[in-house]
Amino acid sequence: MPLPRKIGFIGTGAITDAMVRGLLAAPAAVPHVMVSQRSADISARLAADFPAVLVSSDNQAIVDGCDTVVLAIRPQIAEEVIRPLRFCDGQTVISVVAATGRAALLDWIGADVRLSQAIPLPFVARRKGVTAVYPPDADTAAVFNVLGNAVECETKAEYDLLAAVSALMATYFGILHRTTEWLADNGLPEEKGRAYLAPLFSSLSETALLAGKDVDFIAMSHEFATKGGLNEQVFQDFDRKGGSDALKQALDRVLNRITGSA
Repeated sequence: MPLPRKIGFIGTGAITDAMVRGLLAAPAAVPHVMVSQRSADISARLAADFPAVLVSSDNQAIVDGCDTVVLAIRPQIAEEVIRPLRFCDGQTVISVVAATGRAALLDWIGADVRLSQAIPLPFVARRKGVTAVYPPDADTAAVFNVLGNAVECETKAEYDLLAAVSALMATYFGILHRTTEWLADNGLPEEKGRAYLAPLFSSLSETALLAGKDVDFIAMSHEFATKGGLNEQVFQDFDRKGGSDALKQALDRVLNRITGSA
């Protein structure tokens, strides 16, 4: 699926910065990018780093000049920014606006656009991101496959579930931090703990990726846990002392926030 000739971004925050850098990293995936001037520092840096970036103070000019438009606006101001804009029927629009439903977006847009929603993560800047997309859309998936890989969701329920588990990022780094603290408490300098743990976890993630789409995580857990060994002991302690239950309860609460459940 060919990528858009010109892609525009309404809103210039951290996610726009990451997506533009991923799209224009050599070799550039698209020839032209337009970004709004709203965040002057970010838009200026992008224009300085990439000659293909055009900064516009007029959001309507971005809509008019681009075949694909990314809405990357804070949810608190999304309606007031989107409603005045005039989109074309059939135009591809990708919303990365958090906590904003499809029905509201279509109402604000007021045209028969090809709207998809996505959850890009900061790693798209290095073309290493995994991005949930809803509903399935070949053009949107093509953009995010360049930036890593897209996971197209058939239903809103699937999309919400992936949004929930994306909230595990802070916990991942929190586990690394708590483990580094434990090492330091037991006499290992923190810099040595960090130097050991980051490559260890990176290698585990790479092993899971190499196993492919049919990877069985619990089977891999068993593979890395000798019967009666240390890895088995730690996982059993974690599981039996409430770690697994706490994790699932935390994800339930996040999902409830996303879906608006009580």
